[in-house]
Amino acid sequence: MLFTSAALLAAAGSYRHLKTPRLDGPAAQRDPKVIATVSEMLSTIEAGGMDAVLQYAAQLDSWTQSNVELSAKELASSGDRLPADLRAAIELGASRTQAFAREQRTQLKDFEVELVPGLIAGSRYVPISRVGAYLPAGRFPLTASAFMTVGVAKVAGVPSVLACTPPQPNGRANDAVSYAAYLSGVDRVFILGGVQALAAMAFGLLGEAPVDMLVGAGNAYVAEAKRQLFGTVAIDLLAGPSEVAVIADHTADAELVAADLLGQAEHGPNSPAALITTSEELGHAVIAAVNRQLETLETASIAGAAWRDYGTVTVAANRDVAIALMDDLAPEHLEVMTDDDDYYHDNLRNYGSLFIGAWSTVAYSDKGMAGTNHVLPTAGGAKHSGGLSVSRFLKPLTYQRIAPQTTSELAPAVEIISASEGMAAHRATASMRTARASALMYESTAASV
Repeated sequence: MLFTSAALLAAAGSYRHLKTPRLDGPAAQRDPKVIATVSEMLSTIEAGGMDAVLQYAAQLDSWTQSNVELSAKELASSGDRLPADLRAAIELGASRTQAFAREQRTQLKDFEVELVPGLIAGSRYVPISRVGAYLPAGRFPLTASAFMTVGVAKVAGVPSVLACTPPQPNGRANDAVSYAAYLSGVDRVFILGGVQALAAMAFGLLGEAPVDMLVGAGNAYVAEAKRQLFGTVAIDLLAGPSEVAVIADHTADAELVAADLLGQAEHGPNSPAALITTSEELGHAVIAAVNRQLETLETASIAGAAWRDYGTVTVAANRDVAIALMDDLAPEHLEVMTDDDDYYHDNLRNYGSLFIGAWSTVAYSDKGMAGTNHVLPTAGGAKHSGGLSVSRFLKPLTYQRIAPQTTSELAPAVEIISASEGMAAHRATASMRTARASALMYESTAASV
């Protein structure tokens, strides 16, 4: 997570690094070996159908049963097998995420407007018909993923939402993940992991029609499968390793900043974590705090590797330079801990989701407690895209109604443009209507006389 824009490179001297990454950037999602493997798997499954899916399930996940669906009874009872406090926390996260999505949905309004007399144009929001959600449960089972994908799709009104989640070493689905999917309103859950899961949903191999859209995070193989399946289906976004960045000044608590950097570095050894600060003293204090916290952190082997290889600390000359640097990074998650958080909120433009003030932390959103969606753009994608939301599951469909008397305002311009383009058939659609509108006007006038 170093800076690349020409404007920033030209501003040499306005910032300097206290810590640079050991490696050039996060491990490339588009590893040629990953691309080739995924391409071969998708081709094999498309040709071989469910038999090929089951072969890969046995080979990659040690799943040897022919039935991959989690029964409705097993799904409904998944919460019964959880500790009471975990069950209550999942219920809270599901409820809060759906509440935020419902409020977002109320802001997306159908409308109709008469642009000129006789010309009515409008737009209405219609949900996608079928969605397939991938619910990761590998090194860390991401319990809240179902809230963000299944639950938000259901709030949008999607009639059919399928989910796939990989089997655990005990040969079962993860109960916490299953219960989160159940509370989120999932229609069917299948115990399938990786590329074969996405292919089965996209190719319609699970006793359902092919899904129209695939959503959910996963490893490099899952991300590459989504990329290759895009066009066959829609996707939410192409997410790489999880990212966190923090803007902090002299008022920030170095221990909290360090904890939040490690909190996202824990996602994987290639997860970037960046601090941009206007205080060199704070920068050094955070570096020391990170090293100190890693001494006792249970996941230090993961978070420590990410911090060593992809962590950065940069001192900016002032807050405007800090904002310019951060907009160039365009991180997935961005925390602000300063004495003027509102200034940063008003001026920052590129981030997946913003966490304002010392009392906000990415983990609150990651686990569904903040209500906002944690399926967010990475690798600079926040410069042009936002994260998953209820609007992504809705199609804004436009329509128009045109009265005969309005033809005289529309047709002549269409005829002129069509003629200039050499598109005679387009021109004819307008000129025919001009003739018919004139005839109707003549008939109406004659009838009134």
